[in-house]
Formats: sequence, structure tokens, C-alpha cells
Amino acid sequence: MSGDSFLPLQEEFATLAIHEAQEPEQWSCMEVVTPLSTSTTFKQNGPADFKKYEYSRSGNPTREVLEKVIAKLEDGKHGFCFSSGLGANTTLLGLLKSGDHILCINDVYGGTNRLFTKVASRFGIETSFSEIEADSFEKNLRKNTKMIWIETPTNPTLQVCDIQRVADISKKNNVILVVDNTFLTPYFQKPLMLGADIVVHSITKYMNGHSDVVMGAVVCSNEELSKEIKFLQNAMGTVPSPFDCYQVLRSLKTLALRMKQHSESSLHIAKYLESHPKVEKVIHPGLSNHPQYELTKRQTSGHSGMLSFYIKGDIDSSKKFLQSLKIFTLAESLGGYESLAELPAVMTHSSVPADQRERLRITDNLIRLSVGLEDVGSLVADLEQALAAI
Repeated sequence: MSGDSFLPLQEEFATLAIHEAQEPEQWSCMEVVTPLSTSTTFKQNGPADFKKYEYSRSGNPTREVLEKVIAKLEDGKHGFCFSSGLGANTTLLGLLKSGDHILCINDVYGGTNRLFTKVASRFGIETSFSEIEADSFEKNLRKNTKMIWIETPTNPTLQVCDIQRVADISKKNNVILVVDNTFLTPYFQKPLMLGADIVVHSITKYMNGHSDVVMGAVVCSNEELSKEIKFLQNAMGTVPSPFDCYQVLRSLKTLALRMKQHSESSLHIAKYLESHPKVEKVIHPGLSNHPQYELTKRQTSGHSGMLSFYIKGDIDSSKKFLQSLKIFTLAESLGGYESLAELPAVMTHSSVPADQRERLRITDNLIRLSVGLEDVGSLVADLEQALAAI
């Protein structure tokens, strides 16, 4: 996906993922692999006189390394890890107070939608939703808007939002801009470089990539915001375990290789599905017919393994197709080495109100694929036989 038409990839990305804050000289035994520190507490020389760490919720050696690596990969100054992606989102709500307003992109992960509308609302924080266009964000700002929240590409309809234009709007109105970069990772997109104030990730997905860790992360360069996020991380206690941090450090070392293959395979499959007679429409930002294809080229270095398509038929057709798959696994989540398929309307986005799903065209025949690392020929053959079963 990278090349003349997209932004150039960061040349030293893989090197940073392997070496940043992880050189053996910083450890007492010169370990090549970052040590796993499971201690919950740390000895003090005297009351309130400690070397660096006092309690693992407040700071942990293994977690600190991971936070430094993620911050570096995002070209940010400060990284923070959390117990889940939603744990990261929840912590960021702590930046707001009763009476504040969040302007959120309308096509957003169902869990984020539920958190804002069903939980944040209990504390007096309002949420309304904007269309993908930057002008829509400007039009829907309120006097009490304190945060703009966007995903790009969106989940599951893979719309692409102009980060730089929305950032200009947020700065002009003194509003915090949060960008969820889960789908592309810093390998393909750098929201902070485009003007975002905060980047959030579900590390569970591509950053870990092995479907064995649930984690979230936040990266920020603004010193005042970073101090507040650090305070909230400790005060709210939404931290991951040291072992999970150790696992993600392992995973990041292959992120560049994995993202290249996810990108190549997903585009191959998108082109295959485009020509299939039982497919109504394919959505992939790497296809030239995508509505925001030119924007995608301007602000990203490529695309991940995510694509969605509308199957010709109804919910029974969708169920038959999904139950006929043999290599793609019918399951929620995304970004792992294994290929997954799901029906967002009744799975990941079932908590989104029906009228909102209808407006977004999250219909009973919309299939979302997370293309993994299997041989692409095997994946195409699997889709072929499952489509034939309809």
C-alpha cells in the first residue's frame, strides 16, 4: 500500500519497535529481552524515599518500557497503557466534567458509543454525533463542547476523516481532539503529526496482533494534558498487568512485518470480492473507488487488514455465508494473525441504536473482515466456497 501514491513509511519504524528503551545496558544482568517485573510494591530507603517506583499501579518497570516504545512509534512524548481499549477511553472521560459535551464521529466502535451514551451520560457528560465531513464537526460544535472524538478509518464502514481539518477546527475552538488509531496503528498513520491532541488505541488489536492480550493505550505530547492523564491513570487504576505489557513488547517487534502482510492481503481480497456476482459493494480505503481515496493517500501510508462488504441477500444469507467459512473464524475483535469475519449489526455494533445503524448502513448484509496472515490464496478459496453456499 505504500509507495508513490501514499505517504512514505517511516524508515526506522521496525528498529524503534525493537530497540527503543530496550537496550541490554539498562538492565542489571544485560538482558536482551526486557525483564518482566511482577512485583506489586518496591522497597523504600526511608518513608517516602524510594528509588523510582513505589507501587505498581503508579508505575511499573515493564509497563514503563512499553509506554515509551508506543509513544516513540506515534511520534509522541508521553505514552500511557491501560487495562483495555475501553479502559483508556474511560480514563480520558476523566478529563471532562458534568455539563461538558463530546462531539463524536457517528460511525464509531459500538463499545465507545455505549460508553459515551449510556455511562458518561450518568455523570452529566453529553454526547452528540457528527457526520464524517470536517464541516459537519464545525457545524455541530456547542458552547460546552470540550472534546472531539474520531476514528479513522471508521468501524465498520471504513470512512476516512480529514484529521488535519478537524484538528484546525478543534484548535480554533479550544477543544481537545482525540483520534482512535486502532485500525491503522502508527505504522500507517500518525494523528499527532496531523494535529491531534491525543491518540488512543485498542492495543488488543493490531499492536498486539496475537489475540492473547486485552489492553489500551494513549499517547499525548501536550505536557499539561499528559500530566492529567498520568494522574487519572493512577487515580482510576485502569492499568494493565506487567505480564501483558511484556507480551505486547514482544508483539511490537513484528508489527511492521505484520502490517505489510495484512495490507497486501486485504487489498487482494477486496479486489477479488469486487468482481464477485454475490457481492453488492466492497469498502476498502485502498480501492480507488473509495469516497475518501484521495484523502487516504494524503494522510496515511497505507491500510491494514480491515475491509467490509455488502453481500447480496438478507440476514439469512449473511448467516449462511459466515457459518460456511472454514479458515476465517466467525468471531468479534480484529487485528490478530488469524482471519476473522463478523456481522456487525448483531455482534460488535448491536449496542448501537437501530436508527443509527440504519443511517450508517450497518445492515444485516454488511460483513466485516479482519484479514490475517494466512496464505492469501487459502483465504480467497475460503470466501469462494462460503459465497457459493448462499
